[in-house]
Amino acid sequence: MPLAATVPATATLSLPTVLDVEASGFGRNSYPIEVGFVLPDGHTFCTLIRPLEHWTHWDAQAAMTHHIPRTLLQAKGQTVEQVARKLNTDLRGQTVYSDGWANDYSWLGALFDAADMTPTFKLENLRVLLTETEAERWHQIKAQIGSERGAQRHRASADARVLQLTFQRLRSAS
Repeated sequence: MPLAATVPATATLSLPTVLDVEASGFGRNSYPIEVGFVLPDGHTFCTLIRPLEHWTHWDAQAAMTHHIPRTLLQAKGQTVEQVARKLNTDLRGQTVYSDGWANDYSWLGALFDAADMTPTFKLENLRVLLTETEAERWHQIKAQIGSERGAQRHRASADARVLQLTFQRLRSAS
């Protein structure tokens, strides 16, 4: 049963804007290759990022997770300037949440540094929105949401949507 059917019509639940970043791998030389977000109204955005010439790190294990070939990034990715500008326009003034805050913060930092721009939004750890009980149930509910949604590609906006739906289910059960 869809979550919306279980929430009373009179209940108002403010959903957070959630962002996710896919990257070339982990560690100091990794960089963002895709960024996606979902707004409180459910609108999603996702784009590939064309690597800069000196962004050469490529982790085969990360590529097996996100299934985004480097050749696709070169052919279809937007420039770092285009992506940073889009994020600043769409997310201006908001606090945006991520479940992988430390990594996503680092990758967004690399993106904005490369674009020679400053974010107009704040990135925060999604965990700060959760009560202890919600945090304890997070992985269980996230797995339920994933199961209900069926096989999905591991992409930034789809991952952000799962995180937002998990938050919504946890909060509506409180």
